[in-house]
Amino acid sequence: MATSISRSRALASALRPAKPSVQARNNQAIRCLSNTARQYVAMPKESPNLRKAPRDHIGTLKAPIVNPADKYQSKSDNMHRYGAWVMGCLPKYVQQFSVWKDELTIYISPSGVYPVFSFLKYNTAAEFTQVSTITAADYPTRENRFEIVYNLLSVRHNSRIRVKTYADEASPVPSVTGLFDGANWYEREVYDLYGVFFAGHPDLRRIMTDYGFEGHPLRKDFPLTGYTEIRYDEEKKRIVTEPLELTQAFRNFEGGSSAWEPVGAGLDRTPESFKLPTPKPEEKKEEEKK
Repeated sequence: MATSISRSRALASALRPAKPSVQARNNQAIRCLSNTARQYVAMPKESPNLRKAPRDHIGTLKAPIVNPADKYQSKSDNMHRYGAWVMGCLPKYVQQFSVWKDELTIYISPSGVYPVFSFLKYNTAAEFTQVSTITAADYPTRENRFEIVYNLLSVRHNSRIRVKTYADEASPVPSVTGLFDGANWYEREVYDLYGVFFAGHPDLRRIMTDYGFEGHPLRKDFPLTGYTEIRYDEEKKRIVTEPLELTQAFRNFEGGSSAWEPVGAGLDRTPESFKLPTPKPEEKKEEEKK
């Protein structure tokens, strides 16, 4: 039995391959990683001194002439082409366009507000899906004294565009709240401060001034002192509105009057249904006689 076990061990040891040495394994790994034979390059005895290397001829230093307007040239050309393209797509509504630096402004009629904004929002070459601000400006000498300004942003194309239209005291401007939800409060602010009406607005109320406020503060013909004043009444424990009372020293101050005071009675085109009556002064209580 012992003889058969020793014979099987001797046979297994004879069939088992011999283990290579550590140096043989390293040489085998190097041969696997490198496919080319080793090459020896003869290095020079002394490397060249770069300090003594020949240098280029030093001439007169000349700085290039730079025109500050050149950095706006490419953007301005692209804006001009884009403005002409928008005007060609909507010739019925877009009246003109202008470019200043990299800002494009298009001018439209009030009847073209909804078609133009629908085009600017849904066209793949525009995609101005966000309204940044809506504001206005008052020019009393113009026939349509109010200029409504819309600033739009295209996140897809990383660009902005400004749209301007016009209106007067009585003519409304179509609301864009159906296209941009963020235009709701912007249009309410323009209505409150300038008196521009937006047709189709779901909730056209004042947003900046108090309830029952008379007039629109950002109009050029609105007096700096206002028409009424408010104060807290200690007896009534609430805020009361009273007609404006000025001291004589303040009346002599010229800064209290507006530079845009109209000559004559003027023309008020505000509908009668939107005019608020002037608040009457509250009657003072007579003190009881003792």
